Amino acid sequence: MTIPIPVEAPMDKDEGEVMPRAKLHGRAFYNSIGCPRRIVAPMVDASELAWRILSRRYGADAAYSPMLHARLFADSAPYRRQSLRPQTPSPPSSSPASTSPAPASQTIASASTSASICDPTFDGDLADRPLHIQFCANDPAHLLAAAKLAQLHCDAVDLNLGCPQGIAKKGRYGAFLQEHPDLIRDLISTLHKNLDVPVTAKIRVLDSKEKTLAYARLVLDAGASILTVHGRRRDQKSHNTGLADWSYIRYLRDNLPPDTVIYANGNILYNSDVDACLAATGADAVMAAETNLYNPAVFLPSDAPFDQRFPRVDRVVREYLTIVRDLTFGPRADELQLANRLELTKDQARDHPSLNSVKMHLFKLLHAVFARKENHYIRNMLGKVQSHKFADVLAIAAEVDKVVEQQLEATPETPEQWDEIMKLAGGPGADATVLPIPWWRCQPHVRPTPEQAYENGAMRRPRKERAADPKDVDPKESSLAESKESSSGELKEKRELEAESESAPKRPRLEDEATVADTSSAAL
Repeated sequence: MTIPIPVEAPMDKDEGEVMPRAKLHGRAFYNSIGCPRRIVAPMVDASELAWRILSRRYGADAAYSPMLHARLFADSAPYRRQSLRPQTPSPPSSSPASTSPAPASQTIASASTSASICDPTFDGDLADRPLHIQFCANDPAHLLAAAKLAQLHCDAVDLNLGCPQGIAKKGRYGAFLQEHPDLIRDLISTLHKNLDVPVTAKIRVLDSKEKTLAYARLVLDAGASILTVHGRRRDQKSHNTGLADWSYIRYLRDNLPPDTVIYANGNILYNSDVDACLAATGADAVMAAETNLYNPAVFLPSDAPFDQRFPRVDRVVREYLTIVRDLTFGPRADELQLANRLELTKDQARDHPSLNSVKMHLFKLLHAVFARKENHYIRNMLGKVQSHKFADVLAIAAEVDKVVEQQLEATPETPEQWDEIMKLAGGPGADATVLPIPWWRCQPHVRPTPEQAYENGAMRRPRKERAADPKDVDPKESSLAESKESSSGELKEKRELEAESESAPKRPRLEDEATVADTSSAAL
């Protein structure tokens, strides 16, 4: 089997120009990729190929690549190699070998001249579909150049309009393009008019439902085929993440044209939340990010058996690492493992995105294991391991196997225990109950609410609120205010002494003397 390759557009006989290539848009496109309902979100250094393969095995219908930087992807071959590994043969060369670098169009997207063979070890091959490749950008030309390189290896190109992090603010991309509607329109319409695949976009809600609706219309009118809506505002991040507001997504569903394809994002902790979100928002699909990293089985049906929805973490770790091993070391992986030779150089490892993300994924998967003091030694092992020394990574999996087996030998599980746990389940969002899932099973990480973060000191209230509530006044600020008045006399006296010293003759500083001495010795 081969990857579908876009066929060159037919020529207009009268004008001698290439006619626009027909492509599907909106709901027709969504139907063509199988109407996915459970989507792996784009996550920086996290939704790479190995993780997408694992997530698809556990119920995901479609996936997004990690967010890629459009300008770097377009201009830098090393960045492309470190971001995606599409299988594309090099075009035949009719000229002598050259030392100059190959054009970007030949380093990734040369498959227009020759079909690539289906191989599940490469991004965008048949086992990795449907796939959206996501870019952040603030320049239409850079975005188009990057998207043209990527379009042969995906079903759609997605524009990130939702990243709320400081680096996005500094780089003027993601959610920080909200104040630049004309630029957003140009970015999306440029892709829509010039790509062979559809363009999609992911946004965050604004301060009101009406503003969010106007924003969504802008994105769709510019040419987006699918709109993903994260039900949190731009300022809702880190300790201030709080809950996503599904009512905003429902408002869009009720006020946009009925055939608009909407993906909902936010507030997914358990499998049942996927169904609840679909019902509450009317969205076509649900996208999950962070919870998918802690429990890739979150996409399984909510009526699946307990031990499938919350799989044993030791088994998931083994399955995930086997995927990474096979992607990295290829057909000889078993042989190399037996010979204890699963190792790359650091330079070689840079070109393997799945390998470079291993430590992050293990910290997420094993968060409940590491919460137990007796397992901290495994956490310390993981902190020190270098992912390119893959045999050392597998040694961590062996330790996880050991502690889980010891636990289950001492206290075997029973289906009756699982039933008791599920009786505690509450509703989604604010009504959610944190289920007491055993530590040896994959489970979500539940963030504290902003109010809880205020209480435990992880986050400080805004200055106006701190002034109104004496409990939230910073002790340092309080002591400074109290001492201000009493120290005013001392401050005045100090300034008078400084004024006198400024007018007095000065001797050279010690640094000056050292400089002179060094110069003299150099002259010798």
